[in-house]
Amino acid sequence: MAAADNVRSAPRTYGNWRQPASAGLAGLGTLGTAIMMGGLFITVLATMAGGLMASVVTLLIVGACLLMLMTKDKHGQSALQRLSTRIGWQRAKMAKHNIYRSGPLGRTAWGKFQLPGLAAASQLSEFKDSYGRPFALLYYPSTRHFTVVINAEPDGASLVDEEQVDVWVAHWGQWLASLGHEPGIVAASVTVESAPDTGIRLRREVGNNMQDGTPAIARAMLTEVVQTYPEGSALVAARVALTFKGTDRNGKRRKEEDMGRELASRLPALTQSLNATGAGAARPVTAQELCETVRIAYDPASAVLIDEARSQGMAPELQWTDVGPAGAQSFWDKYRHDSAWSVTWQMSQAPRGEVFSSVLSQLVAPHADVDRKRVTLLYRPLDAATSARMVEADKRNASFRATTSSRPTARTMAEARAADRTAQEEARGAGLVNFGMVVTGTVMSVEQLPDMIAAIDNLGATARILLRPAYGSQDSAFVAALPLGVVLQSHLSVPAGLREAL
Repeated sequence: MAAADNVRSAPRTYGNWRQPASAGLAGLGTLGTAIMMGGLFITVLATMAGGLMASVVTLLIVGACLLMLMTKDKHGQSALQRLSTRIGWQRAKMAKHNIYRSGPLGRTAWGKFQLPGLAAASQLSEFKDSYGRPFALLYYPSTRHFTVVINAEPDGASLVDEEQVDVWVAHWGQWLASLGHEPGIVAASVTVESAPDTGIRLRREVGNNMQDGTPAIARAMLTEVVQTYPEGSALVAARVALTFKGTDRNGKRRKEEDMGRELASRLPALTQSLNATGAGAARPVTAQELCETVRIAYDPASAVLIDEARSQGMAPELQWTDVGPAGAQSFWDKYRHDSAWSVTWQMSQAPRGEVFSSVLSQLVAPHADVDRKRVTLLYRPLDAATSARMVEADKRNASFRATTSSRPTARTMAEARAADRTAQEEARGAGLVNFGMVVTGTVMSVEQLPDMIAAIDNLGATARILLRPAYGSQDSAFVAALPLGVVLQSHLSVPAGLREAL
């Protein structure tokens, strides 16, 4: 009996995430193998047409391309991918696509503060669900996607039993797996944002509840709390964005009114199912709240003004065309927007091995060197048919890489075993979800950038993940970290299938 208790009290660990890779010779992948075979065929033709010299030149060109594909850094990026990113950035910089100006003196003809980049064409409307709660509905015409945002109030893991945390994690896994059965869902994201507390809400709460006959010592104590508590304190907000297709089964485009009515009946079940995951009281985000969130993200200095207006009972009435930055400029490794500077990282490698449920606790927690920090987990749920096809293909590819070499490495063998376990779990009914992570750090002055970058790098190490700055696409990565439900794969110039083949 004692031995059983010891086994049951052991902390639960999590892992076995896989990064899909295509099959190929010498680690080249499908596309690299095709280039090698095609290059050999072209070399033979060059030899027959131009002789030895032409074949040597052709072979050198093909070899250089293969070498650039095989040379990879610690983030898994090949030299060819890095070169294409640099060329794309230079083209955008020469065309001045990295500079944005809005407002009456900006480039937009209508003089509004429109959102830049991927969210420029987004449209915002508001509906009410079956519980009578207003919710914001975002529409992206270019991809025909609709997004709803849910506000969560996580309970936190402090003073909570380990068994309860395991239950929350299990329910969260079930909630993610259930998204694969939701009709029309494309993607989901979870954004945890930490920001400094202005102290205005505390001052308003204390002022409204302080009575005239309050003892002097109590009044002095509350006054001191109001003055000193906001120093070093932070606000932590969590939001879940769900993105749905704007077309029906026949591919016919759906109107905003039709999508609003359908989501109005589905939102109560989605928010209620989040309660068991430790997300607390989940509710839809209204249009006004979403406007304030995006406005503060692009101009953190406006947070004080918005809180001051609310403290005086005058909620600012923001329109979706007024929440963008007045000016923004994207650099190779940072992003300048209104009153702040930001740097965005993307996860290039998930934690290797097994981890505990608290692996991301320090990464999402507030940090003294980062004024505002957003950690966004991006999910793409897959239906049962797609999951079965993907895990079987990944299992075949991993087995192919392990058997093509006479002396396979330990990592190759471990990948083959992990792919086999994933296929077995999917066959037993487990869901399959593609996921990624984007981390954005924001500071108010350029002098704070080195300290902020060092802090995020250290926090990534504590979470056992590998973070890579979004070089050449800081503005797009900044939008992806916001709770707006932007599906990056739908905006790629290079098809996702071709990128995976690399």
